[in-house]
Amino acid sequence: MLNLTLKSIPAELHVQLKARAAANRRSLNREILALLEAQLAAPAVDVASEQERLERFVAALPHVDHTRVQRYRSSGRA
Repeated sequence: MLNLTLKSIPAELHVQLKARAAANRRSLNREILALLEAQLAAPAVDVASEQERLERFVAALPHVDHTRVQRYRSSGRA
């Protein structure tokens, strides 16, 4: 097992890590290892292709006539 030293950790980050470790009933070291393992195991996201997929999805949504919605609201139908 190798050792790694972290330096210049911001105080707020240290507080957050300690709180998270306590909530998960882990040592600070084990919590940091769990976070690193989870991050490295997470699949990489291609932001450009996800953005394109989202834009296609939004474009396929039906058009909403907001003036009609407002008219229904003001007439007490919605």
